[in-house]
Formats: sequence, structure tokens, C-alpha cells
Amino acid sequence: MTLETLYSLIDKKKDEFIARLAKAVAIPSVSADVNLRPKVYEMADFVVDEFTKLGAKMEKRDIGSHEMEGQEVPLPPIVLGQYGSDPSKKTVLIYNHFDVQPASVSDGWSTDPFKLEVDSKDRMIARGVTDDKGPLIGWISAVQAYQECGLDFPVNLLMCFEGMEEYGSEGLDDLIRAEAQKYFAKADCVCISDTYWLGTKKPVLTYGLRGVSYFSMTVQGPGADLHSGVFGGTVHEPMTDLIAVMSSLVKPNGEILIPGIMDQVAKLTSEEDSLYDTIDYEMSDLENAAGADVSIYPDTKRTLQHRWRYPTLSLHGIEGAFSGSGAKTVIPAKVNGKFSIRTVPDMEPETVRELVQNHVEKVFSSLGSKNKLTFHALHAGAWWSSSPKHWHYDVGSRATERVFGVKPDFVREGGSIPVTVTFEHALNRNVLLLPMGRGDDGAHSINEKLDLDNFMKGIKLFCTYVHELSLEKQ
Repeated sequence: MTLETLYSLIDKKKDEFIARLAKAVAIPSVSADVNLRPKVYEMADFVVDEFTKLGAKMEKRDIGSHEMEGQEVPLPPIVLGQYGSDPSKKTVLIYNHFDVQPASVSDGWSTDPFKLEVDSKDRMIARGVTDDKGPLIGWISAVQAYQECGLDFPVNLLMCFEGMEEYGSEGLDDLIRAEAQKYFAKADCVCISDTYWLGTKKPVLTYGLRGVSYFSMTVQGPGADLHSGVFGGTVHEPMTDLIAVMSSLVKPNGEILIPGIMDQVAKLTSEEDSLYDTIDYEMSDLENAAGADVSIYPDTKRTLQHRWRYPTLSLHGIEGAFSGSGAKTVIPAKVNGKFSIRTVPDMEPETVRELVQNHVEKVFSSLGSKNKLTFHALHAGAWWSSSPKHWHYDVGSRATERVFGVKPDFVREGGSIPVTVTFEHALNRNVLLLPMGRGDDGAHSINEKLDLDNFMKGIKLFCTYVHELSLEKQ
């Protein structure tokens, strides 16, 4: 009866909860844009205000500043919170982030990315709606639902929310380690809602993530951009050098060409291989999510294994090159190429960096160019793997089955949430990844969306999760 009462109230509050999410996504809290950094601070205030209204004790922690685009810029505060302090109850630490990726109508959005629109298929479209403001608003709404039903919240909540996740989570790891035996000391477990279902039909619980190591390399030669009609064929061109090096990193079929990278990868056992046989996923799910049939592998097992348990190398962009419309016959004097490697067990970030740098410098040296190359390792987040047999995952499974009527699949994921590793190691507590959104939500892409049904059931899921957590005897 407790859960049914909650579910009924949540349904009645649909418009109010959507309106709250609309206010959140209207704040363009893009951490990677120095001009929008004030909006990230505004979003921090929004989160503090919403939880404070519900009686939570909230605070903002100043974590200093960093250099960005040649200027010293304050880092967004980390928001900490506490709701309830009953020693007889379990305590769960929840994490979300309130910054988002850049977005503009000119990128190809069909609507204003910072104005929530609900389309004819009941999909809420806006930047950050699924990554990660929808889940964050979901937790606020779950607390409100318990209050308005006159029900005691069944666990104590500790909260850790950041505004730099999309820009490397600078300062977060240090704070977590510093507060592991202080602010976070009473946490029995950690719950993160910043992942997605594998497909569109069946919920999942995520027990593994890939890490990410991000690199860039700069090739510089002439003192200024040159006219190709005057200098073409007579000078070493930085763009030509850069393209040669970048093409040496990975094949079109995804095969990484850097020697030694694959030697670090944990071997696939027959037991692990069999786990992929029962997962509810079809190749059409990938096609629908990608918007075209561009799959490398024809079957689901190899597709999922290369998404989850094998490393990948992706090329992300080139700065300094002409990218406007029309024809411009310029030879750029300086170009910068960016790429990343998604890492898996048992790859070590420092070893990956050394292998990548040695390869890049060796290939560039073989060109015989008089230009200069500079290699940059921008950041590295470690991979993470837990056990789906832990009692915390039993809690998540029971809650998911209650709300969605089906047992979830236990999956790994190709994305990276480095803070997961930090929480688990620093606190020595199990971390559960409890998704709200679907696999086709398009986080980081144009027309990012969150299905209205997932949003509403996600709020119910959070309510059910804390209910089940309070019943767990562990």
C-alpha cells in the first residue's frame, strides 16, 4: 500500500515534475564553455534551493579555480547534502551531475536545446534532459513524493552533486577522498543514476564501465597561415602531418593500431562469454540509436563485447583547420587533433599513455617533417567493474522488477563515469548504477531526449529503491 500510494501521487504530480525539469534544462550549465560557466553556478544554486525546500541540509563546497582559455576561472562548487540522520536506518550516498554538454540549434537540433519540448511520441527533448538533469530532478521528486504522502523517508540520504562531470570532474576525486571518513563516513552504499538502458524495451542494472584516456597532439610549422598557390608543394604542411599520424591510430573497422594496447586487455573467459547469450538486445536497437545501419559487426554478441569489454579508439576532431562553407585555399600553420581510448580491465592509464605517446612520436618522426609535434595527455579515467551478485544489486533488481514488471538485465557499459571508481575505492562501499533513461536517448548528441514514461517510472524506481533498501538485512 505504501508504494501504491506513492505511485498514485507521482502520477498526479506529472505536470509539476515536468515543469521542474523544464526549469532545470533551461539553465545552460555548460561547464566546457567559459562564457556559460556562471550558468553552472546558477544550476548549483537551483539544486541547493530545491532540496532545501524539502528540508535537506545543503552546502556548496568551493574547490578552487583552474585555467581555461587563458584565464583563471573558478571551478563550480560541489554540492553536498544530507536528508535524514536516523542511526537505525540505512544510509545511501547518491551522486548526479548538473552540468551538460554544449548545444546549439546550428548543430542540427530540431528545437531550442535549452527549452524542454514534449513531442508527439511523449519524448521530452532538451540538452541534459537525460544526462543528467532528469535523474537529478527524479531524486528531488522522489523525496517530495514521500513527504506529500505523509510517509517517512525509509533511508538517510547523503548527496554529492557536481558541475564539472562533462569537463573532467576536476576537484571531485580529492573532495571524495578527503570526506570519505567524514561527510560520507556513514554511507552503506552508493547509487549513481548517470547511465542508460541497453536498448529501448528492457531496464538494466549496470555493473561495469570502461575508462577513458583523452589525448591531443599539436603540429606547428609556418609562422602564419600560408597561401597554397604560393607555398603548396614547397613546405611541410602541418595538416598533412597530422592526418598521417591520426590515420596510424585506428583502422576503419575499429582495430587499434598502437602496439601493445591489446596486450593489456583481460582475456575473455568462457563463463564471461556465456553472459552475453541471454541479454535482450537486437541489432535493430543499435541501428535505431545510431540513426543508420553503420554497425561493424553483424551479431549482437560481438557488438556488445566490443562496446563493453574491449578497448576502442575514436577520433574526435581537428582544431585550427578551415571548416567554414565555400572554398578557402589556406595552409593552416598550426593544427590540433583530438582522440580518446576507452579502456577496460586490466588496462592501466599510465601504461596506455606511454604506449600512445611513443607511437605518436615514432610515426611523426618517420615522416621526416620539419614541423614540430607536441603530445598532450589531457585526462584519464579508470575502468570499473563490480559484481551483479552483491546484495545491493539484489535491492536494485527487486525495485526495478516492481516498477517495470520484469527483471533487469545485468550489463556493462561502454561509457565512463570515473567517479564510480573513486567512490568504491575511497569509501570501500558497493556502487550501484541505476539508470533512468533508454539506450536511444542520444546523450551528448543533437535532440537529446528522455521518454516521459521513463521519467515518471524513474521517479517511482527511486522511491521503490529506497523502500527495498530499507528492508535489506545486510
